[in-house]
Amino acid sequence: MNKVKSLAAALLLLMGSNSILAQNPASWPQVFNNINQEVLNNSQAYANLKLSTSTIGHRLTGSTNGAKAEQQAFDLLKSYGFTDVRFQTFEVESWSRGTIAVKVGVNPNNLAPVKAVSLAHAPVKANITGTLVDMGNGLEEDYKADVNKVKGKIALVYLGILPGSKEGLKNLHRSEKTALAIKYGATGIIIFNTVDNGVLLTGTASVTGKLIPIPAVCIGKEDGFAIKEQLKTSDQTAQITLTNFSGKIKARNVIATLKGKTLPNEKIVVGGHLDSWDLATGAIDNGIGSFSVIDMARTFKALQLQPARTVEFVLFMGEEQGLLGSKHYVAQALKDKSINQVRYMLNYDMTNDPTGYSSSREETKALFESIGAIAQHIDTAFKNTFRSGVGLHSDHQPFMLQGVATGGAGGGKLPNNSGRCYHADCDDFDLVDEKGMQNTVRYNAMLTYGLADAELIPVKRQTDMEIKAMLIKNNLKEALQIAGDWRWKD
Repeated sequence: MNKVKSLAAALLLLMGSNSILAQNPASWPQVFNNINQEVLNNSQAYANLKLSTSTIGHRLTGSTNGAKAEQQAFDLLKSYGFTDVRFQTFEVESWSRGTIAVKVGVNPNNLAPVKAVSLAHAPVKANITGTLVDMGNGLEEDYKADVNKVKGKIALVYLGILPGSKEGLKNLHRSEKTALAIKYGATGIIIFNTVDNGVLLTGTASVTGKLIPIPAVCIGKEDGFAIKEQLKTSDQTAQITLTNFSGKIKARNVIATLKGKTLPNEKIVVGGHLDSWDLATGAIDNGIGSFSVIDMARTFKALQLQPARTVEFVLFMGEEQGLLGSKHYVAQALKDKSINQVRYMLNYDMTNDPTGYSSSREETKALFESIGAIAQHIDTAFKNTFRSGVGLHSDHQPFMLQGVATGGAGGGKLPNNSGRCYHADCDDFDLVDEKGMQNTVRYNAMLTYGLADAELIPVKRQTDMEIKAMLIKNNLKEALQIAGDWRWKD
């Protein structure tokens, strides 16, 4: 008995009468082994990302570069043999940075310049001067301690949770911290980074993807802590002057569809956001995720795989500016009722070198682990860990809020200390690890095939009340309320 057949037999024995696990194990070991060899021998994810970063650069939604990246993804998928590849066009309010000057000091007539970068979607034009107020972590409790403290003033806020803060605090996204500053009457917000050596972070400060009414900027960690220390002994004045561009543009999700063999009306969506910010080339966020998705699609076509269910490989645009592409996809799916066909959404955002799988639904643990057991047998570096839970701020969110089960890779880590370059001017191709991308592709092509080919996926689309209960259980209510995405009346 060869290795593949012995693995299949062992899996059948292990699964026994467990109805959740009794899928199509006899065929999977051979398919997964073929996926493994194809990716190890022929993966193009690393090379395609290198080409994109060197010839296109950043992939900001609404920019010329963004349009080039959309076309590149479309052309790659066509070249791999997909006949059903399409653009899904949507209109967004594009934002791009212009000029910026931030100054801070004790004497309003002699302020010192501070290196800064605008956060999207700061106003098209702003020129404000005001008293600077230390608002700590920028959480709701920081404002409730004195509801008028920041009114008519400029808030100084830490991007993370400050050292020495009380235990158990849950951090908020920069956009949610900005929304709180607006709520309590701030005229501007200066957020200082958590990364050493003056690294500046960009990203959206808007919970809606639309222009916000106050200027929002980021400064370096060292400058932020220095100003915070000065505020303990003296009043500080801040001046923020900036210009930006905002206007309606069209952007395009790229969708390649592989029709299912026996359950074509059930769908697995495999997505990652193609867009990036413009301070660098966005190689890590999210080049490694989106180009891995493209290579998963290539692998399916190279092996002529056709699982039971339909698989859609989707490259979303506009994620960085407020999940705009994935929100549009879900809105269209709700409109034409195809949302009911989506059995699972797998999302790959800054995914690298995974050692397990993750899911929003604990009920899928047995299925995911049965898929992972085959992957682990092929390569013991894959540990077949499983994590259940949900979060926000990536393209899985619109699907999750409509009750669709979501998941993807788990247990990985970013290469080459690249976390410090998140949304920063150092997010370039030299941070990328080729082997890490290969591992993302091969293990998650296996997961995609297993989900698409399983006889039974043990979860269905949740009801509205089930969604609400899940969000509360995972402490997401506050963040969604701040963002205006909490649709339930208590």
